[in-house]
Amino acid sequence: MPGIVHLGIGNFHRAHQAWYTQRANALGGDAWHITGVSLRRPTMRDAMEPQDYRYTLVIKSRDATRYERMKIHDTILVASEDREAVVARIADPRTAIVTLTVTEKGYHIDGETGRLNAASPEIAAEIAASVPRSAVGFLVHGLRARQADHGEPLTVICCDNLAGNGRVLQSLVHDYMAAAAIDLTGYLAERVAFPNTMVDRIVPATSDALRDEVQRETGFSDASPVSTEAFSEWVIEDRFAGSRPAWDAVGVTIVKDVVPFELRKLRLLNGAHSLLACAGLMAGHRYVHEAIADRAIRERVDRLMAEAATTLPSSVQDSASAYCDALIDRFANPALNHELAQIAADGSIKLSVRILPVLSALEASGGELEAKEAVAFWLAFILRQLEAGREVADPKSERFVRIYAEAGSQQAAAKDVLSCLDPTLVADKFVERALDILSR
Repeated sequence: MPGIVHLGIGNFHRAHQAWYTQRANALGGDAWHITGVSLRRPTMRDAMEPQDYRYTLVIKSRDATRYERMKIHDTILVASEDREAVVARIADPRTAIVTLTVTEKGYHIDGETGRLNAASPEIAAEIAASVPRSAVGFLVHGLRARQADHGEPLTVICCDNLAGNGRVLQSLVHDYMAAAAIDLTGYLAERVAFPNTMVDRIVPATSDALRDEVQRETGFSDASPVSTEAFSEWVIEDRFAGSRPAWDAVGVTIVKDVVPFELRKLRLLNGAHSLLACAGLMAGHRYVHEAIADRAIRERVDRLMAEAATTLPSSVQDSASAYCDALIDRFANPALNHELAQIAADGSIKLSVRILPVLSALEASGGELEAKEAVAFWLAFILRQLEAGREVADPKSERFVRIYAEAGSQQAAAKDVLSCLDPTLVADKFVERALDILSR
């Protein structure tokens, strides 16, 4: 039975890659299984192990709800408990694919260079000890063991929201190898593929209300169900090192060039999500469907998507309008209860790929850009959290707290927080507007 190892098992993976793989298995032929890997916490393993790794996928449209029983994972490994087991599973010749959803911050990318931040405490410590802790570290150590044992081909598929994610991950692997003095260059060039991919499905966090709903509607006492929308999309570059599930027979699009699809999703859906999250939270909303129903916020989202659409490659320009219309309908789905706070987390990293490229592409044309407003709302949201003494869910949160404590004024704090997002941004374009939003 061919296998997939998935690094970063969470709700999105279970509603997306796992769903496509189970559907492909249902067609017959080779039955693929997935070994999930939690890099840090045993929470998912502890919830799913007593259920034999079964769970319920709850697919919610405006008019109907469907409950699908999922059984595609053979086990879940917890890397912090057994690093050797994770390396061995990546090295196993039966493993043909490794997929990843570790969020943007999980790759330890230096914001200025776009390369691996080998000086970060986690990466530096694991390289010094030659003991993997990060996703990239486990991948490199697994590839080294794989090359030494049998050298079978492997396809590595990044499913996170990074522009050119496959090539980015490939460069991070090479950076890690250089820092750790591990040479797998020939093996990677000949036997390992890093296709670009674009993933799209809205997947909220699991709540007690969802657990109660599944118990009531299905009779299954599920500790870890997942809810999602009916819409789903997965586009993968046709660049595989070996075998794969029959994903293309169950809705996955295999193409020569993923970039246009990727940019459309990052700049329209993800960019709008970030604006919705910060503006919605500032306006007192909790869920996406509440924020998009707010007329002022809806108008901002419409303008931002219209701006972003003009920066897209010509191959997807014609489809952008219909794509935006569909997004508004998806955002308005009241059945999902998608938390704005979930989307707002890690904003300093998310905006760098969702909003700043749009801003950069449009600034030359001048005028008041909604992309600037998205940055200003993010800045205002961070300042409000700091002002209220609330936790800031962001990898730069400690810097934000220190900045706010040491700043002589709110304006000074705003300038320094903005610099953490991108030191090249001209503060005058954003700080005054952010402080105006904050004062309302």
